[in-house]
Amino acid sequence: MDLKHSAVARVGLYGGAFDPPHVAHHRLAQTAIDQLALDVLYVVPTGHAWHKQRPLSPAVHRLAMTRLHFQDLAKVVVDAREMNRDGPSYTLHTLSELQSMHSPNDPWFLLMGQDQWQRFHTWHEWATLAQRVTLAVARRPDNAPSADTHPDDMGQGVANANPALSIQWIDMPAMTVSATDIRQRAALGQSLQGLVQESVAQYIQQHHLYQDTHD
Repeated sequence: MDLKHSAVARVGLYGGAFDPPHVAHHRLAQTAIDQLALDVLYVVPTGHAWHKQRPLSPAVHRLAMTRLHFQDLAKVVVDAREMNRDGPSYTLHTLSELQSMHSPNDPWFLLMGQDQWQRFHTWHEWATLAQRVTLAVARRPDNAPSADTHPDDMGQGVANANPALSIQWIDMPAMTVSATDIRQRAALGQSLQGLVQESVAQYIQQHHLYQDTHD
């Protein structure tokens, strides 16, 4: 895809392990597309996850599940570049490669959940990354920052120390689903209905994923 000569596009980048992708991932993608008026959202499964303490499932399975999970969202492009990259994968490198395919005038939005926002200051060259995008941070409507918010909550310490940061909040409904819980349920042979797309549930069953782990 080469969009250098197209009209200005609003572009999102959403990375994650997607091990497996679940309904909260899908809801965030759809909500971001709607609230940010995105023209395209790149969903990028992590390659070598240097920050993860547990080994990820094989890339071929995570990529297949991610494609199945987001296939109904026309503006989503599932991009496998991090899986094809040797060594650690850093969001800044991925962003640079993707931005080279677009007009320099295109506005970019980096999607993340509240847990990622709290750890954003640990990301590789996070300050440089933040200069090139608007940080689109998911929050529940009842969990907005307020006057009595602790400086470290929701990454506010980073924001307060860097007033030039561009941050846009994405209001999300409360969703208690987690990939860890899904892996545990799959290991026990329990139903995944309502937690992942049906096509993903079938893929997990067909390929006997998460059968050797309970973490």
